[in-house]
Amino acid sequence: MSTPQARRGGFLLFVARHAIGIALAIMFLAPIVFLLLTSMMTSDQTLTADLWPHSWHPENYVEAFRRTPLLRFIGNTFLYAILATGFMLLASVPAAYALAKLRWRGRNLTMILIICMMMLPAQVTTVPLYMMWANTGLTGTLWPLILPMLAGDAFSVFLLRQFLVTIPDDYLDAARIDGCGEWGTLLRVILPMARPGIAAAAMFQFFYAWNDYYGPFLYTSENQENWTISLGLASFRSLHHVEWHLVSAATLLTMVPVIVLFFLAQKAFVQGVTLTGVKG
Repeated sequence: MSTPQARRGGFLLFVARHAIGIALAIMFLAPIVFLLLTSMMTSDQTLTADLWPHSWHPENYVEAFRRTPLLRFIGNTFLYAILATGFMLLASVPAAYALAKLRWRGRNLTMILIICMMMLPAQVTTVPLYMMWANTGLTGTLWPLILPMLAGDAFSVFLLRQFLVTIPDDYLDAARIDGCGEWGTLLRVILPMARPGIAAAAMFQFFYAWNDYYGPFLYTSENQENWTISLGLASFRSLHHVEWHLVSAATLLTMVPVIVLFFLAQKAFVQGVTLTGVKG
């Protein structure tokens, strides 16, 4: 039977072994706890230095829905994130396969160009792209954010290519000997084996679209019907006042779908990100 001194020593040893992990957990959880506490305060108390609510106000969550059409904003965000992710995968997976497993002239130069595109700030192409979409009459909608994904995404192509090079060529050679063409090899051999990498790329794209503020502000700010949740949260800000208690409540509500998605796909996401660094 362990004594109290032995249990205390075991606890201290556990804390010492996991000190870095505990510190990181506190660092990441502290903002969420702060948001939760702020969402339960009154508007006046959020402007003070108090961290603990004087009285609890869960009705702030109902008020956040009443002030703005959050459900419509969440629906628009889901539409943007899901379609952009699906289109990105349709274009990026074949491109990554060609860069990782096929031998063709200009492959290395294409890879260098893709890396250069990753380093190109989005603001550089903002004016010509906006003029192009304005001429098509699609500004004010989400399509200028979704349709470009049909051409793929430089970061996703790079990430998927890094994962696909870890798959041994022997599987591809065996499929080709059995009569599979390149599309058949991609669909029947590569896709089942590349599910972790595809899941990682899909989640990166989904999270980017969910949190994107710059793109929706540029193309949909003139039409509130198509606002995403990032613009909806900004609508709580007025010229002279910010309702931090409602902003915190709405922020926590919009975090729920992303957190649920992450925990459902956590295993594939971590595996995909880890294996992309095994071989370059």
